[in-house]
Amino acid sequence: MHTHRFLITGGEQLNGEARVSGSKNAALPIIAASLLTDEPVILRNVPDIADIYTMQHILHFIGVKTEFENNTLKIHAKGVANVEIEHELVSKLRGSSLFLGALLSRNGDVRLAYPGGCPLGKRPIDAHLQALEALGAKVLESEDILHLQCDNLIGAAFTMTEASVTATENAIIAAVLAEGKTVIRLAACEPHVQDLCNFLVKMGAEIEGIGTHKLKIHGVKKLHGVEYRVTSDYLEAGTLVLAAAITQGTVDVLDVVPRHLDIFWQKLREVGVHFELGEDMVRVLPSKHLKAIRLQTAIFPSFPTDLQAPFTTLLTQAEGKSFIFETLFDGRLQYLYELEKMGLKPKILNPYQAEIEGPVSLRGASVNSCDIRAGAAIVLAALAAEGQTEVSDIYYIDRGYEKLDEKLNSLGAKIERVK
Repeated sequence: MHTHRFLITGGEQLNGEARVSGSKNAALPIIAASLLTDEPVILRNVPDIADIYTMQHILHFIGVKTEFENNTLKIHAKGVANVEIEHELVSKLRGSSLFLGALLSRNGDVRLAYPGGCPLGKRPIDAHLQALEALGAKVLESEDILHLQCDNLIGAAFTMTEASVTATENAIIAAVLAEGKTVIRLAACEPHVQDLCNFLVKMGAEIEGIGTHKLKIHGVKKLHGVEYRVTSDYLEAGTLVLAAAITQGTVDVLDVVPRHLDIFWQKLREVGVHFELGEDMVRVLPSKHLKAIRLQTAIFPSFPTDLQAPFTTLLTQAEGKSFIFETLFDGRLQYLYELEKMGLKPKILNPYQAEIEGPVSLRGASVNSCDIRAGAAIVLAALAAEGQTEVSDIYYIDRGYEKLDEKLNSLGAKIERVK
């Protein structure tokens, strides 16, 4: 884990244009699903971030050749070794659990240490295991190893125990080559789940209901290699829009898929942010009077949990009392204690709910990133704060955002990366 920090001098208005990178949350399951064919796969628009390199290390460990440069990742899973993927490799990344469905389908056997990632409260693996068991996997888990086996995967109809994104992705990956028909009810349908489905369809999979909570998958015998462009990152798009709004700037955010963010645009309007939507871009304009709102997260198409912390940072500048209700993760409000060091006086009601009153005159301080999205929230607060803010643990930010500091600096921010 590197020890870089950001030194951010606040008070600069952002102006100009910024391009959104490819989606981390789409790239990870697509990389895992590339193991379903022994033909070459070429992925374009892959973000150059730490999590992609971790996935690459895991692929190399199981004998898969890859090349990654200029946001293009080439994968050729000619042979895939049936080896236990050790803790060292999977502990950095919760997305490593996505190899369960792919390796089970490819080798009929998978042994994986328990995955790690962001400290966002309890994120159990049960939903993954129940979905894979429904398709015929036997779970032989022990204290520290997930061990799954199957003679062959058989299509089945089942309901996800929760609308978990990665568990849904594992179920889809396992089902596309399973024998017969699979029906997945209460499937997650976030943009990155849709992108995984579109990628698999391009490889020859048969999937109906993409973008809904009910997927029908007809198992096919074989998938072929493909060239595919990963969708742009709606979470980064939202973060850049919020950065423009909180600094009262005029910024064009390019490579946006507006329909991925319907509820986000709705909430921005409620707060009083001025913006204009184009076909694949958004122009954010200065907005003088921001109003407090109620912000509640839920599964797509409701408000995304990953934009809750950055959006709450904008609400520190809104007049009145805003109510925050995080329904998905119990560790997600930790960043409010960091914003407290910058002048916010949050009222944390319980691990899921908080009230904040604005507008707040934020001031520079020494603060930590608690997770990827909290890190982004802290950066936004620092842009609006008076004086200098020192942000540590930016390792998390680098895991989820490609060159966030460089993009913001190109718009006029003053962010220095120091060791």
